[in-house]
Amino acid sequence: MREIKLRIKSITETQQITKAMKLISAAKLKKAKQQLEQTRPYFLEVERTMAEILSHSAGVEQGNVYFDNRKDKANRKTGIIVLTGDKSMAGGYNHNILKLADQKISMVEHPVLFIAGYIGRNYYGKKKHEMYKDFDYPVQNPTVRRAAEITNIILDEYKKGELDEVYLVFTGMVSAIKLVPQAIRLLPLSLEVLEADIGFNEGKPAVDRSMNYEPSPEAVFEVLICKYLKGVIYGAFVEAFTSEQSARMTAMDNATTNADEMLQKLTLSYNRARQAAITQEITEIVGGAAAL
Repeated sequence: MREIKLRIKSITETQQITKAMKLISAAKLKKAKQQLEQTRPYFLEVERTMAEILSHSAGVEQGNVYFDNRKDKANRKTGIIVLTGDKSMAGGYNHNILKLADQKISMVEHPVLFIAGYIGRNYYGKKKHEMYKDFDYPVQNPTVRRAAEITNIILDEYKKGELDEVYLVFTGMVSAIKLVPQAIRLLPLSLEVLEADIGFNEGKPAVDRSMNYEPSPEAVFEVLICKYLKGVIYGAFVEAFTSEQSARMTAMDNATTNADEMLQKLTLSYNRARQAAITQEITEIVGGAAAL
């Protein structure tokens, strides 16, 4: 009986922790969604302007460094940005994203890792992969400023030729119960993919010379590309953060439910043991009285 009581006490304390973590994750999830909704109009306007330039200006991508595939370059280096969690206890969230990142790493010749999140840095630090030393960012509470800093780092390395490709690996949130790890290519840009992303899917219309951009469409487009990449990275951070909170909320809810079931079974076992002890005591008293 004493062992069962200690077990019940331990599970009850753990259950209180899982309930608290579920409530905290729910609050953070709501806050992250609000952040995304507040900044989304700005990035949608950037995408709309890019669509206008693509539709009104011919050949804007020619000679642009961001569209350079560098196919003939030897010893190509591929940058892989991996967004993992800062904390565990989120079910299979971190395992799934690390599994996808490992698959991506195995497919490239010279990977250079940009890891955001303590779980990922600890994991790849033990595997001794080449990691960008100055890239040390959390995934908690994503901000546009942080996304801008990361964008500048990636673009500088790409322009200097230190990176020939850049991929972003993160977890997308389809629904509260469906989290999908995905890998997208950030650089070099693909005109077809870019047109699809910004909703420009009806083919290339005739060039409209009535639209003027100062100093030039190419210059405006280059500025917008930086803002576009910043929006993609920020959106990925928010998606990853919300996915982590959703996964943790689900895991803690399941843990709380399992704790309830364990407590019910232990309570039943405790009552049986208590009843058996009482019955034994009564039997001993009756036996002793009969002997006297």
